[in-house]
Amino acid sequence: MRSTVYHSPVYNRERIQAWEKRWFEQHNSSLGLMQQVAWSIAERLDQYILKNSLSIRKIAVWCGSGNNAGDGYYTAAYLTQKGYEVQIFAAPMGDSLDLKQAVLYAQTNKINIESNFSVPDHFDGHIDALFGIGLNRELDQKWQGIIQHFNQLSGLKIAIDVPSGLNANTGQVLPIAIKADITFTALAIKMGLVTGQAKEYVGQLEVISSIPHDNELKPIAYLTSPDIYLPKRQAFGHKGSYGHVLVVGGHANMGGAVIMAAEAAFHAGAGKVTVMCDASHHSAILSRSPNIMLQDIDQFDQAKIEELLTQIDAVCFGMGLGRDNKSVQIFQRWFEILKNQTQLEIVLDADALWFLAEEKNTDLHENIYLTPHSAEAARLLDTTVQQVEQDRVAAIDQLQKKYQGNWVLKGSGSLILENDELFVCSTGNAGMGTGGMGDVLAGMIASLKAQFHTEIALSDIVTLHGKAGDLLARKGQRGIQAQHMADAIYQVVNI
Repeated sequence: MRSTVYHSPVYNRERIQAWEKRWFEQHNSSLGLMQQVAWSIAERLDQYILKNSLSIRKIAVWCGSGNNAGDGYYTAAYLTQKGYEVQIFAAPMGDSLDLKQAVLYAQTNKINIESNFSVPDHFDGHIDALFGIGLNRELDQKWQGIIQHFNQLSGLKIAIDVPSGLNANTGQVLPIAIKADITFTALAIKMGLVTGQAKEYVGQLEVISSIPHDNELKPIAYLTSPDIYLPKRQAFGHKGSYGHVLVVGGHANMGGAVIMAAEAAFHAGAGKVTVMCDASHHSAILSRSPNIMLQDIDQFDQAKIEELLTQIDAVCFGMGLGRDNKSVQIFQRWFEILKNQTQLEIVLDADALWFLAEEKNTDLHENIYLTPHSAEAARLLDTTVQQVEQDRVAAIDQLQKKYQGNWVLKGSGSLILENDELFVCSTGNAGMGTGGMGDVLAGMIASLKAQFHTEIALSDIVTLHGKAGDLLARKGQRGIQAQHMADAIYQVVNI
């Protein structure tokens, strides 16, 4: 399925800068590139304003002292030529010859340039050209104040390349960043625009493709396409044709997680679903979903587990398992068997990840999928949540190196690492930050892997999960609950 879908390449700062350098070494003009990017931004911004019938005539352009500011000066000039009233507010000019040319061009277009950031609140729009992709240090108090002032003003907010204050590689703020409505990023998508805290600051992302890719340019990841279509079912299929999913967890005090995982598995198309949990939950499960088969987790020793697994295609393990002494015993019994079941698709989530962090010499096989959020990832790596969030790409890489297997690092712009390829999920929203969403995802992964195995990518499943959440969010993000996902999943897997 992956071969039929185009995923947009994503790069880090270093690869973008090396690509630019190679372009300039071929005697291409850096000033010409600056002018081309600025012209494209002015054109697209003008089209955006007209298309959306926005009342924008007066625009403030905020320029720093580097080449990103040069983009701002030229953009200001081109917008002036289109009839907008533009004023520039600028930091002291740097030593770049291209920047000096940009300033001179703005002056020839009779644009007023103020050497301060005391910007009044009477502009219809503001353009951020303060810092480019090179910013990787915490901003001092002066710059924090300038960005805070920018964010407090009314009007449409536009960022050039990267919202100033956002790390272009990690998507973390330093410690404050421009909150843009639109970001026009030059050349290609940067990782820091699509993961971490990026969604809060980037707004609508538009790529200005200005130079051709060369053979040395390699992406570090791919942004998933939301256009995922599952194969039509064959007319002669039956319940045995579409996979048998086993959901294992459900401590006596935590029955909801296995129900949500099992229902997600059914709604994603699994032919059969069995829940293995504490018997105290069986009546509740049957009353809610009578199509779910049930087993008592206390009645299964190693021999019975191994016999049952001969009838199973995929297992999701850990939802509501608990962390007491009984849970430890259950985890060890099941994990020792599952880690050697290379013919099964296996999802480890929730409490299974808690106990996995205590395992030694773990080398997971290629059909095991692990789905931690940042706190679970921190425990698995023996580090802090802050360190995980500071560089999510490094964190998921470390998880794979330490444990093997395939990984989803959940969160805004979830990262997916499968078969040594890294993807960034393009779907999902803040309304999905609620209890049980991870259980739903685990059930979906088990279901779709049971049905399609290697024919569906892990990144596609995570993207479908996000699409289901986005479908629910059409009526509002606040108040979305995991149990609401079932019907949305049914819809997205049938598009």
